[in-house]
Amino acid sequence: MIQSLGVIGAGQMGTGIAQVAAAVGCDVVLLDAQIDWARRGLERLGATLEKLVQKGKLEAEKRSALLGRIRIGDGYSSLVDCDFIIEAAPEKQALKLEIFQQLAKVARPETILASNTSSISITLLGAQTRQPNRVIGMHFMNPVPLMKLVEVIRALPTDEETYQATIGLARRLGKEVVTAKDIPGFIVNRVLIPFLNEACFALQEGLGTVEDIDKGVKLGLNHPMGPFELADLIGLDTCLQIAEVLQRELGEDKYRPAPLLRQYVAAGWNGRKSGRGFYKY
Repeated sequence: MIQSLGVIGAGQMGTGIAQVAAAVGCDVVLLDAQIDWARRGLERLGATLEKLVQKGKLEAEKRSALLGRIRIGDGYSSLVDCDFIIEAAPEKQALKLEIFQQLAKVARPETILASNTSSISITLLGAQTRQPNRVIGMHFMNPVPLMKLVEVIRALPTDEETYQATIGLARRLGKEVVTAKDIPGFIVNRVLIPFLNEACFALQEGLGTVEDIDKGVKLGLNHPMGPFELADLIGLDTCLQIAEVLQRELGEDKYRPAPLLRQYVAAGWNGRKSGRGFYKY
């Protein structure tokens, strides 16, 4: 059974993965490009859990035990004893390729290497390693502790043992699983990103206000969040990066990012994390 888990990336996704893994008893090593970034990520997680304690939704002892199972890593060598390593870095292909090249130098042959990418080829990432059969996609939804779904993506060389171990880990973390082919966007973002992008085109054309488009989708389609609320939560920069991957890899103009989306990202209006996106926070 997988007991030790490495997580690369101490942002919202990475700390969320670390949280759900530690909650079920896994020992977690949390790593980022700078050790201070990893420390800040763990501090944010601790503050989030403390709020749950104050609201009576989590026992103080469980909070302490959970945080006690997460330690900060210092460099890729910190991951050498991990049974399973999940990369949860920003959605930038060059960065992810570099991470898997580094993992190939330190990971044990039996260690499974997974990526939380929402659009980038798992086969390409696996090709950076010495054992591509041990590489797989494990795409969590945001926010990780609340969202039930995990997409599992098999690269061309991914073997059955790796696939079954990943399914088992996802279910142990309390997640429902869908399996997708290694085609850009997989299942969820193949559908979601064109939907969000089309909302940007509609706003750009003056079809309605941000508020009216969100309200129309929520009430007309029975969605819990409107497209702009959701895009702000995901991060507009992340939405743009995924749209660019879809357009480049699938080669169809229907995936081209809306100019308005590009403008917002250029302005640094990336959503909740930057204090402004389609809404102000």
